[in-house]
Order: sequence, then C-alpha cells, then structure tokens
Amino acid sequence: MFAILKKEINTFFTSIIGYLVIALFLTINSLFLWLFHGEFNVLDNGFADLNSFFLLAPWIFIFLISAVTMRSFADEKKQGTLELLLTKPISLFKIVLGKYLGALVLIILALIPTLLYVYTVYELGNPMGNIDLASTFGSYLGLLFLAAAFTAIGLFCSSLTDNQIVAFIASIFISLLLYIGFEGLADFVSNNLVEQVGMNAHYKSMSRGVIDTRDVAYFLSVTILFLILSQIIISQKTFNKKTYLPSIVLVLAFGVLTFTKSIYKRFDLTSDKRYTLSPAAIDIVQSAESPLIVDVFLQSENLPSEFRRLQTETKQILEEFAAKNNQINFQFINPLEDDAIREQNIQQLMNRGLTPMQVTVQESGKSSQEVIFPWALASYNGVTVKIPLVKNKIGAAIQELATNSIQHLEYTFADGFSKLINPKRKKIAILKGNGQLQDAYIFDFVKSIKDYYFIAPFTLDSVSSNPIKTLIALQDYDLIISAKPTKPFTEEEKYVLDQYTMSGGKSLWLMDAVAMEKDSLYNETGTAIATRRDLSLTDFFFKYGVRVNPVLVNDLYSAKITLATGEGSQSQFQQLPWFYSPLINASVNHPVVNNLNLIRFDFANQIDTLENDITKTVLLESSILSKLDGTPREISLDMTTQEPKPDLYTNGNQNLAVLLEGNFTSVYNNRIKPLNYNNDKTISPPTKMLVIADGDVIKNDLGKNGPQELGFDRWTGQTYGNKEFLVNAVNYLLDENGLINIRTKEVAVAFLDVQKTSNEKTKWQILNILAPLAVLVVFGLIFNFMRRKKYAK
Repeated sequence: MFAILKKEINTFFTSIIGYLVIALFLTINSLFLWLFHGEFNVLDNGFADLNSFFLLAPWIFIFLISAVTMRSFADEKKQGTLELLLTKPISLFKIVLGKYLGALVLIILALIPTLLYVYTVYELGNPMGNIDLASTFGSYLGLLFLAAAFTAIGLFCSSLTDNQIVAFIASIFISLLLYIGFEGLADFVSNNLVEQVGMNAHYKSMSRGVIDTRDVAYFLSVTILFLILSQIIISQKTFNKKTYLPSIVLVLAFGVLTFTKSIYKRFDLTSDKRYTLSPAAIDIVQSAESPLIVDVFLQSENLPSEFRRLQTETKQILEEFAAKNNQINFQFINPLEDDAIREQNIQQLMNRGLTPMQVTVQESGKSSQEVIFPWALASYNGVTVKIPLVKNKIGAAIQELATNSIQHLEYTFADGFSKLINPKRKKIAILKGNGQLQDAYIFDFVKSIKDYYFIAPFTLDSVSSNPIKTLIALQDYDLIISAKPTKPFTEEEKYVLDQYTMSGGKSLWLMDAVAMEKDSLYNETGTAIATRRDLSLTDFFFKYGVRVNPVLVNDLYSAKITLATGEGSQSQFQQLPWFYSPLINASVNHPVVNNLNLIRFDFANQIDTLENDITKTVLLESSILSKLDGTPREISLDMTTQEPKPDLYTNGNQNLAVLLEGNFTSVYNNRIKPLNYNNDKTISPPTKMLVIADGDVIKNDLGKNGPQELGFDRWTGQTYGNKEFLVNAVNYLLDENGLINIRTKEVAVAFLDVQKTSNEKTKWQILNILAPLAVLVVFGLIFNFMRRKKYAK
C-alpha cells in the first residue's frame, strides 16, 4: 500500500500538470485574499482572522481535488495496468486506500504554503499576535475533513471511467451536489433535515473553529462510503455481502451518529467560546414548543466590512439557537432590494419602531452612503418583538461599535426569545405617596419593562390607616421601585418597607438627597438654591450598609446644557458645559452595566459604603476628575461661561449607584418597633437592593406629543444608556435563570492594525502571492534533483 502511495506522489510531481494544479490553487487563493477587492480580501476587511480563506477554499478545492484524483484509476484502466495491479498480493481495499492516501497527501502539501497567511495576519494584528490560533487550527481541521471527503468522491469518479476528463467533470458535479445542492433543496422544501445531508451544513460549523462529533461522523461516513463504492466498482468479482458488511456497518454507524442529537460532543475552540451558548439561553430556546420565526433585516449587497461581520455573526448565533431547537427558524431579508417598494418598506419598518441607520461604504477609493436596518423581528404564537442588532455607544469608532454589537448578540436574542416564550410571572410595585415622579415622567421606563413583568402602582398612604394589611399586600410583589421620592417617610412606612426586605423582597431606589431641579434655573437671574432633602431614610439605608450624602457631584466629564443666547431674532441655542450632569462610562464587568452606552445623571449625590456583612458592588461612579459641592449652595447658569479649575477636581471617583446583595439585618433589630407585627423578621433570606443617588436617571422628558424616550436628548439628538441600565437592573434583581449574566460574556473581535496594514500593504501582497509559489518551485527542484540522483545510479 505504501508503494502505491509513493507511486501516486511520484507520478503527480513528475508531470508539469501537478505543479500547475497546485500553483493555480495557491494563486487563486492569494489573489482573492490579498489583491482583488471584495468580500474575501483580508486587508480590506480589517479583521485579524482567516474566515475569508475558509469560506473560499472549499470552492477551489472542488476543482483542485477533482484534478488531482481524475487519473487515479482512469489512467490505470486506459493503460491496462489495473488488471496487473489487481493480481498483486495486496487486498482490494488497500489498493483503494493507497491511491486515496496518495491523493490526500498531495492536498495536504498544497495546503502547507497557506500557513503563510496565518503568519501574515499574526504580524498585522492589533496588537501583533491578535489572532485566535486555536480557532484557526480548528478551521484547518474542518478543511482537512472536507478535503478527505472530496478526495474520496474524486477517487470514486475516477473508478467509473477510463477517461480522465469525464472523471474530472463527474467529480466536480457530485462534489457540488453534496456541498451546496442539498442546501438549496432544503430551502425549496423548507426542511432543515435535508440540509443536514449536505456537506456545507457540517463544514460551516467546523470552519469557524467548532468541532462537533456529529460533523466529524458525517465526513467520515461520506469518505468511507465513497471508498467502499470505489472498491466495488474496480472489483471484477461478484458483489459479496460478507466482504463489505463490516464497512457498510461502519458507514451506517457514523450516519446514525451524524443525525443523533442526544449523543454528541462539541468542542468550541474559539478563545472566547463565542459559539457556546449559555445554559440560560439554551433553556429558553428549548422551551419553544411551536415555530419561532426570526426575520433579520441586516441584509444588503453593499455593507461595510464591520457590518458584514455583524451579519455573519448574527447568522452564526442564530444557527446555534436553531441547533438546540428545530422550532427556531430564521431568514435574512433585504427590505430595500426592490426600488419600486423601497420607500413603502422603509415607512412600514419605521412605523414598527425599527429606525434605519446610515453607514459609509468605501469602495474603489470612493465613499457612498448606504441605508440599512440593523434589526430583527421575532414572532411566536402571534406575538412579535423587535430585536436590535447594533449596540450604539456615543463616540464609539465603527470597530468598537462592531465589537459591542457582536458581543451583545447572544443576550439580545435570548432576551427577545424570553419575552415571547416565557409568560410574565414577576410583579413590580411602583411606590406612590411620598412625592415620587408622576407617571408621565417614568412612562418610557415602565413601557420598556411591561413586556417582562406585571406592573402596578402601590401607595404607602394606607400604612397610616391599616399598616399590617398594607405590608401583607406589599409582600405579594417581587420588586418595589421608588422613583425620586420628595416627601419624608414615616417610621411606620419604613417598617413596612423593612419587613418587605426581610421577607426577601427586592428594591430599586432612585434617591435625591439634595433638592435641586434644572428647571428652577430657568428664571431671570439664572440661579437657584440647592438644599438638603430630608427623606428620613438615613438610618434605613445606614443599617443596610450605604449612606446617600446631601452633596452634589461636580464632574468635568459631563453632558452639555442647551441655553438660548441673544434676544429676539438674534437668539440662538448653544451647547455649553454643565458639570452637574456627569456622564458615566461604567468600567466594572457586571451584567447590569457591561457594554452600556454613557449614562447621564443630573444633580447626582455621592454614596458612602459602610462595613457590614452585605456584599456591595459599585456599579456606577463619576470620573476621576470630580469634586463634591456641599449644600446649601447657590447654583447659577453663569458656571457655563466660566473656565473650570482642574486643580480643584481632586476628590476622585464618587459612588453613584451601589448594588447590595446578601442576608439583610432589619433596621429595627434591637429597636422599638413602630408597629406590632406577629411575623416580624430580623434577618432576610438572600435578596438584593440597588441604590442610585439620582432620581432623574429614570426621568424621561415630555415633548409636544407626550413622553419622549428615556435617555434621549432632543437638543443634541443623543440617546444615553439610562433606559438600558435600568432595564438591566430590574432584570438582574428579578433574574432567576441567570439570563442577564450573559451580558458579562466577553467576545473579542480581532482587528488588523490599520496603520501598519496601510503602510505595508504592498509588501504583504507580494509576499503572500509569490512566496507560496516560490515554496512550490523550490520543492519541485529538490524533488526532481533527488529523483535524478536516485535513478542516475
């Protein structure tokens, strides 16, 4: 068998055709990957990976492998040497296997020069070496399995005829049929099982570094099947069941493993495990009992490379969901494809709340604007939710935007599916009676969480008349929210709230310890007095481990205020710095604040944390260039025209939002209680509380047409991350299955060094086009020199 293998290699490399075939394979790959502009160009895409190569290589492989294998048996038949070979003391299967391994070794030799591509991306990565080598290795492994199957198909076609051209064409046809034919048929009959018969369904998973035993079993079964068929064809004896029974059983066994969902192992070789769904996400999709349809509108023929990557990652994460439950079906739709109904489609999508996005496309040195809809709609049992695909962040470059969006995909889809599949169970009470914000000012926030929870107002006024009944009624709720109370709490009310916490209730407090409103500055003098606001809650929070101090956080990293300057027709609006509106960029890696847009505060206070057994996590804090202004204090709009003195901003980061978790001790432990309650508790079960030192974080503006979106600034057009922060906070406080924890998953998108790539582009293009060919030439010279030297003797 080894002699046959060597003969195949020697025969291939003694002919100029062998070198031309490999040279053609290397040249086509190099030109598409490094020179020609398009979606395959690694340098133009700007990503530090070889996804383009693993997408392109199978198509070139179909022709390369067909050319390599076309003469294996066809040439033997034509020259009449096959009968001679069959008389040799070697089994029929070993003859086939010798021919097969010889061809496969040739394919592997053709692949070796492409390792230069890995080195190039390694060198151009930002920083250098920023390439996922484990994932790349897994992708190469997938390419080898695909090559093994194509080689077996080519060998089979060569055994059918004594004409090499016929064998070449037949191999291409069967390879294409198995690679993409069943995928097209699956789309036609709308059956995912049909798609699994094709190679592409199994290769595309392996090509991104995910090794699934079902995919391995598929390629092994295809390879062995065609090797057996080759053996049967070249055999000059009658078909013998006993001879082929073990091989047939082996093929059937691998086939069963391919389509068995209960017995398999899956190895995600990516460094960030991006294609491994979290248990919480898996639980959600597996509970879908009827079709869940996802329509993705991020589809266009003219997308920037960053959005093409987002499109690809979206498809791949949906494939992961669909692999867990065949009820998940998705399709990509280009709503702007038909010019005749383009405007109509845009209007319909905008009416559904899907706002378009304008992106810049660079092509052939020219820039153009493209309108896209980075949204998806998921429908289940007649209910539809919208799912945003782009994770906006103020001031973010397009690469950071792509990274944030890709990192957010698993959570945003799992969260959308959860809204559809899981019925609302938890109840939230919006506290009233202590001067909290009116409904109109928290309208957008309540609208955002109503898809998840039952929400109802709850007034504490009844505590004075029937406190025990009020307490019992309050304990029916899973979470209470107090949005900017302005009136003091009585001892009875505090006791009811304390016992609610002692019974395991969660709470979200948005507190203003200083009485100051921006509207109060819009008067003739442009001034107002900021004073301490006593809510009688100091001892309440002190016992739990925090204290909201009656000081104002003055932060150089802040939002702007819009003021009118001039008079009459000469008046105009100006954006001026306003240091009492800190802009918070969360730095802690926590599910509530991870990957958030900037969060805007107004007249925020500072929070101290105190020593006790409660776990405290500072979720939000001001920038290091902050100072504290005591109260009472006159606040004037004149500060917008005054140059700040950085040497005064030396107080450092100030706590603005603190999460408390653990077993709370009652505020009234070892104290006289204001009420007689038989079920009084002093220690709570594990529970959570979030304290935010600004009530305006939850407040939306009111426009002419009613409440505006929370976090939207109509003067600048910016949308801050306030709403997402608060929705995340509520989800975290009430999360049972850990879905919100997906937000902490880090997905690293590796980019090329733009500056280095631009400066050294020509160098790497020449190297990747010519160096593989040079390696082939050197190999040919050495091979023929050794051959002449051997036979010259």
